[in-house]
Amino acid sequence: MALPKANRLKRRQDFNAVYQMGLRRSAAHLTLRALKLPSHPATSEAGNAITPLPTCIGISISQKVSKRAVIRNRIKRQIRAALSELLPTFHPGWYCVIVVRPGAIQCDYQQFLQELKQLLVDAEVIDGY
Repeated sequence: MALPKANRLKRRQDFNAVYQMGLRRSAAHLTLRALKLPSHPATSEAGNAITPLPTCIGISISQKVSKRAVIRNRIKRQIRAALSELLPTFHPGWYCVIVVRPGAIQCDYQQFLQELKQLLVDAEVIDGY
């Protein structure tokens, strides 16, 4: 299951901005890089309401995790599924990059979901519950 197009982080310069200026939170198998985008006025000059910027998410997984693309893609699918479940709780206007660490091969969906939830709460991207 893919993330909606509006919530995908795709451009290299966006990834670089998150790496250079964003905050970092780490867990056992994942690292979260998050950058709060500058807020803009709630209304435009014409008086129309402006919708808030969506939160965009990217996933970075290197060959250090596994040389086999099949394994890397399985991990990405599990992380995307967990993010899809958490997406309605995200605050608008964040750029997030999930970096997968080498020990993640042994993780299952529930572990990814739990770690992602904790990292996002720590970074204040979502509200704690």
